[in-house]
Amino acid sequence: MKQVAIVTGASRGIGAAIARRLARDGYAVVVNYAGNAAEADKVVAAIEQAGGSAVAIQADVADSAAVRRLFDAAIAKLGRVDVLVNSAGIMPPALPQLADTDDDTFDRLVAVNLKGSFNTMREAAARLQRGGRIVNFSSSVIGLALPGYAVYAAIKGAIEVMTNILAKELRGKQITVNAVAPGPTATALFLDGKTPEAIDRLARMAPLERLGQPDDIAGAVAFLAGGDGGWVNGQTLRANGGLV
Repeated sequence: MKQVAIVTGASRGIGAAIARRLARDGYAVVVNYAGNAAEADKVVAAIEQAGGSAVAIQADVADSAAVRRLFDAAIAKLGRVDVLVNSAGIMPPALPQLADTDDDTFDRLVAVNLKGSFNTMREAAARLQRGGRIVNFSSSVIGLALPGYAVYAAIKGAIEVMTNILAKELRGKQITVNAVAPGPTATALFLDGKTPEAIDRLARMAPLERLGQPDDIAGAVAFLAGGDGGWVNGQTLRANGGLV
């Protein structure tokens, strides 16, 4: 039986790249999506066309009951869950400074980016196979501390702490828990609302002088999810081209 990976937020961007990469590495992949079934189906079709195995399963990770149903459906369809990748996330396109952040924006960021990851980690802690892998998503903006990212970065800081502590709490299960912290990456989530000048400036900040690509991040996730990453646990891997 193939090992099974759930990838949240996998209908586009980094999540879709991760789903395709893990399928190429031999996993049966659950392409989780919140609302865009058509995009999720495209990812599944691309994986199957390349000879891989995937199913699309809808769930809003901010809803704990929906997350339980996601794991139920994955196990019903594919028999097990070995890997969880928490790539679902949102970012406000306007990037308001802290004093200008309204309650709705704050609450939505916390619901999806923090509670969403908490919900899936909690479920995975009880339901992953022995020897499984959990890969969370932080952000290199923690190190940059750019104005406009106060709430977003604070949440990602919380993800890093939860990652480290959960790794210790899963002692005895042979399950590793790590995080990937991308720098600026060429996805709709990052590009939305930014001027070409701002994008160019951010691209040149790293010594490698380019934006990351979704496949760059997928490669880091594949390392942590696979056999070669088995001795890495409780860590955050900063995949950012040397930015911070």
